[in-house]
Amino acid sequence: MATPVFQLPSPVTQIFSPLLDARQLQLFIKRDDLIHPVISGNKWRKLKYNLQQAKAEQQPCLLTFGGAWSNHIHATAAAGYYFGFKTIGIIRGEATPVLSATLQDAKNWGMQLHFVNRENYRHKTEADFIADLKQRFGKFYLLPEGGSNALAIQGCAEIMSERDESYDVICADCGTGTTLAGIICGNQNQSQILGFSVLKNGEFLSHDVQSMLNNVHCNYNNWHINSDYHFGGYAKATPVLLKFIKNFNQQHGIQLEPVYSGKMFYGLFDLIEKGYFKPGSRMLAIHGGGLQGLRGYSL
Repeated sequence: MATPVFQLPSPVTQIFSPLLDARQLQLFIKRDDLIHPVISGNKWRKLKYNLQQAKAEQQPCLLTFGGAWSNHIHATAAAGYYFGFKTIGIIRGEATPVLSATLQDAKNWGMQLHFVNRENYRHKTEADFIADLKQRFGKFYLLPEGGSNALAIQGCAEIMSERDESYDVICADCGTGTTLAGIICGNQNQSQILGFSVLKNGEFLSHDVQSMLNNVHCNYNNWHINSDYHFGGYAKATPVLLKFIKNFNQQHGIQLEPVYSGKMFYGLFDLIEKGYFKPGSRMLAIHGGGLQGLRGYSL
């Protein structure tokens, strides 16, 4: 299998609008969605050093977790296909007669799918649960749900090492908080960091991110997570959000999706409208990819 070609550093695009002009702001987008057609965005960032570690440990199999439309499951299956790893996906929920498009892709790339009911899935990080998986599947390299671990933070920190300009504010969406933790570490207090939670009742994310930072000895405090733009919770969407995504693509030629990037950019523009940011600010928003998940929505 030929090694895939990655577009790194990912390009940066400036966008323009009357609102930005009125608020005297410059907005740039780091296009991590263009890193690779399949293993894109923060999914590649999180996988990069984990794949290297699995190879160093001579682990032939990657095992990870996710739901029916998981970007991480999708990217891990593709990475296994391209880089020669067997892959196993522990899937939340009961098997259905027809697989989601995401899981069908994963299966086509050779991922073995193992469905676990939602009650048992909640125990996925417990030692007994992992021991049962080892008993069933044998030796594997364990990737947490979402790919969230210290090596993932290391990979996401490289987003900031690719900067060739200075910015006053850097924005990113937050699911597990791993990407944001990496950005905070890589930023090293140079810019103000603003995360947008995609989870309902996502206030716990600040605690989780701080714990990640403590674990990797990154003691920076110039960051904040906004929890006002979750649109009902993870993977939830409203007609207002879907309309914004459609209009954004028409106006700027950049595709967003409803789970992560759409919520961040909606929140960002709403805050701009409300005068949240200091006039004259240069802002960078990280587009984390995940566009394969669009297939679960009607846009």
